[in-house]
Amino acid sequence: MKIAVIGHICRDIIHQPEGTSGDKVSSEQWGGIYYSILTLANLLKESDTITPIVAVGKADHAELLERLGQYPNISTKAISLLPGPTNAVHLFYEGSSDNRIECSAHISPPIPFAQIKPHLDVDGILINMISGFGISLETLDHIRMEVRNDGTPILFDFHSLTLGVDKEGKRFRRPLTDWRRWCFMLHSIQLSEIEANGLTAERYDEPALINQLMPLMVNNLLITRGHRGVTLIQQKQKKLTRHDFEGLSLSDAPDPTGCGDVFGAAYLSRLVEVKDAVAATAYANRAAAINTTFRGAEGLSALSARLAGQEQAHPGEKDLP
Repeated sequence: MKIAVIGHICRDIIHQPEGTSGDKVSSEQWGGIYYSILTLANLLKESDTITPIVAVGKADHAELLERLGQYPNISTKAISLLPGPTNAVHLFYEGSSDNRIECSAHISPPIPFAQIKPHLDVDGILINMISGFGISLETLDHIRMEVRNDGTPILFDFHSLTLGVDKEGKRFRRPLTDWRRWCFMLHSIQLSEIEANGLTAERYDEPALINQLMPLMVNNLLITRGHRGVTLIQQKQKKLTRHDFEGLSLSDAPDPTGCGDVFGAAYLSRLVEVKDAVAATAYANRAAAINTTFRGAEGLSALSARLAGQEQAHPGEKDLP
C-alpha cells in the first residue's frame, strides 16, 4: 500500500492556563499533519510506503528527518526545505480543552503541484489543510485530474480552510464562497461539526448542506462531532444513506490534540485496505478515541495494538431523501 500525505507540517506551541504558581505553562511539539503521518506509519505494514509531501524550516529539518527516520515505511524524499521557519500554531487554552484561541505564525507558502506530481502513483491521497493554505484550489484541481483515471481515493480534510487569519495571526471562522469547487469530485470529505456549520456563505444547516454537497460527485461525507462521535453520509448510485457512530469515552481526562488528524489517517488506511467506508469510519472513530488517551503524537506507537482490542458494532443505516 502506498499513501501520499499532503499539507503543512507544523509546530504546536500550547499555552495552558496559569497554575498555582501564577506562571503560564507552555510546551512545544510537532502537531497537525505530523499526527497523520505517525498514525499511518503505526497502522500500515513496514513494507508499505507513506510519502509526506510537506515543507519544513531549516532549523527543524534534521529533527524531523530523525523522528520520521525511525519508521521504515516513511519516505522522506518529498520533504522540502523552507527558507524561513516552520509553520507554527499557538494554542491558548482557557479552562476546558474545548475553549481555546488559535493563532498562526510563519504560515508556509502553498505547496506547488510540481512538488506533488511525481509522488501521485499511490493507492490513496490524504490532503490535510492544517494551516488552511497547504495547497491552492488550482493545485487541488490538478491533483484530481492527475489521479481521476486511476480512481485513486482522495480524503480531503477541510480543517483550517474554514478559518481566516487576522493581522495578529488569530484565526476566525469565515465561510468559503467557492466551497463547491473545493468539494467537487472528491471521494471523501472530512469536516468537523463546527466546520460544516460555518462552511457556506449561504449558511446552510446540516441537512441542506448534505443535499447541496453530495451531488458534487462526492462519495462520502464525514462529519466529526468530538466526544459525540461521527456521522458518515454515503452516496452510492445517487442514493444517500446516513450512518451515525457514537463517541467512545476511554479517558477521564481526554486530550483532543490531533484527534481529527488521527481520524483522517486511520480512515484512509482502512478504506484503501477494505474498500468499505462504513468499516473505515468505525475504525477511525475508535482510533480517534484511543488518541485522546495519549499525550503527544509519540503515544501513537501504541495505537495499532490498542485498536486490535477495540471493536464497534455497525450502527445501522438510514436512507436519506
